[in-house]
Amino acid sequence: MIEIDGSLKNALPRAALGVLTCVADVTESCDKQLAAFDDLIARMTEKYSDLPSVAKNPHIIATREAYKTLGKDPSKYRNSAEAMLRRIAKGNGLYRINNAVDVNNMISVESGYSLGSYDLAAVRGQIVWKRTPDGEKYKGIGKDVLNIEHLPALYDDDGVFGNPTGDSRRTMINSGADKRLMYVIYAFDGADELPVWLDKTAVLLREYAAAREVETQILTA
Repeated sequence: MIEIDGSLKNALPRAALGVLTCVADVTESCDKQLAAFDDLIARMTEKYSDLPSVAKNPHIIATREAYKTLGKDPSKYRNSAEAMLRRIAKGNGLYRINNAVDVNNMISVESGYSLGSYDLAAVRGQIVWKRTPDGEKYKGIGKDVLNIEHLPALYDDDGVFGNPTGDSRRTMINSGADKRLMYVIYAFDGADELPVWLDKTAVLLREYAAAREVETQILTA
């Protein structure tokens, strides 16, 4: 489903993607999921007691280095895992969106990997993961316009729609039954841990979003 562009392979030889697709029912998060999310944030608050501890997560380190290699300042355009863990370290917690997006965020803060989650009904044709060119931008979720030039981003036939810093409004996941979803774990330090986190993502989606037709795939540079 996803092709890794040759230029990205050359620049980031340890880059990898963990991909999960499923059909799920997207609703507000149930009380059980909200309680599990609260417990996770409490554990992450103990683990990441200050901002320097967030910067020591190996997956965040690898993502920051990848950004630098591609020509993006990781301090100005933080990857989503780092941004969420910094909120937790500051005691600001995280927003709750819906059961599908909350699974995305739960896996991200526990692992340190940035994740993207996408409504496949809004994706058309072949997906390619590549470095964005100068001046690339889109309307981000919760943002008017997001400067995404030089980021490792996902493209389909209609253009760019996702990257480790923030995803586009076009493919955002809204409520509804029988939604075809895709989750992407962005890794820049090899694929060794991806099977574990894909399995955990599947478990949470089955429990909280009635996920079925679950398929996973690992792609390497």
